[in-house]
Amino acid sequence: MSESEGLPARGVVFWPVGTGDSTTVVIDDLVVMQVDLHDMAKADDDATPEVAVVDRLVEALPIVDGQPYLATFVLTHADMDHCLGFADLLDKVTIGELWSTPRLWREYNDPDAPDLCSDAIAFREESERRITATLEAVNAGEVPASGNRIRVVGYDDEHSSHAYDGLPDEYLGWPGQSVTVLDGHERSGVFEAFIHAPFKDDAAAARNETSLSIQVTLTDETGIDGKVLLFGDLAHDTIMKIFDYSEYYDREQYLAWDLLLAPHHCSKKVMYKKDSDGNDQLQMDVLNAFERNARSGATIVCSSAVFPALDEPGQNPPHRMAADRYAEIADDVICTMSWVDENAPSPVVFGVDAEGARIIVGDLVKSADREAAYELATSASGQRFAAITAAAVAVGNAIPRAVAAAPSATGPERVQAAVTSDRGGSQAPDTPVGFGR
Repeated sequence: MSESEGLPARGVVFWPVGTGDSTTVVIDDLVVMQVDLHDMAKADDDATPEVAVVDRLVEALPIVDGQPYLATFVLTHADMDHCLGFADLLDKVTIGELWSTPRLWREYNDPDAPDLCSDAIAFREESERRITATLEAVNAGEVPASGNRIRVVGYDDEHSSHAYDGLPDEYLGWPGQSVTVLDGHERSGVFEAFIHAPFKDDAAAARNETSLSIQVTLTDETGIDGKVLLFGDLAHDTIMKIFDYSEYYDREQYLAWDLLLAPHHCSKKVMYKKDSDGNDQLQMDVLNAFERNARSGATIVCSSAVFPALDEPGQNPPHRMAADRYAEIADDVICTMSWVDENAPSPVVFGVDAEGARIIVGDLVKSADREAAYELATSASGQRFAAITAAAVAVGNAIPRAVAAAPSATGPERVQAAVTSDRGGSQAPDTPVGFGR
């Protein structure tokens, strides 16, 4: 029996890619959704701990018509640390459907907007190709084929000057909408994505504040479910708007979470704001909102470089002070680049089955060579979640048995233990933190 065959049929993989987001949602053996991508060039070097996500997906995705098939790619926003490697992915994989946001075109039309990286431009150009294909299909009384589909999520008053203007409502999305269909595959009962943002009022805000935000619910056939909150790079004010709106409209079920992907890679801007003197002031409202909507055993995952021992002025996320605050409200706080070995980090694997929603560790997550991962991925009986997990850990070491067997600390104790274990002390990181290649 393969070491990965005991995994649930559905779950989420958070890849160790440095400070950036690469989240793979596995709904079943055919339908897989990728939320953001950060595939750095240096990840191709076996000596680096970051994982080359595109190559691993090519190995593990289902094969349809002779090509690896990804049902849906979701771009929360067009920063490099969320779309790096998209052009390569598009070249190697059939992507059934794209999810985009209006900000992509607002920036294209605004000469003063920050420059888009080449992968963001590739995403916009592919989006526009799909918009044209969709409109042609609709005008012919047909539906666009897989590979030509797009969903634009959000509303912008300037839509008449954007390429997506004229798309029928079924190819658009707004906050408050629930989606159960990915690339034409109806998965109601086992998958739901509830859209929280971007808000209409934020269409002209800074790029991070236009991030697409969703709650993903995965449900086992037994009725057990797991809920994941994804906020992109949103900061305090927009996140609080999400909580306030959902609570006002009695939609608290869409705020519940078993796993929270820390917004903006564990940035302090989620729970700290500058006062008039330029000092960081803790905003307890957002921490209270997170905590009151957390389910039993809640986990926070930070897709980032290893937490620094101390924050330095001007430092990019992750921020130590944010990690410490998260540790006070969650049962567990995990950094992708130190789980569970900083030298060879393993993916963070969140699974949902009859046993519940949980982070999977121990014997179920072990290193596997690429040949074994490929065989599992192409096996008619292999579970897709097992295949993607096997591919994700193919370049890492096995989880140390002593770590897997040891009881897990929770809250602040785990964070402090992680500093000692991952850093070997309190020294500063050996490598700089940033978003480059």
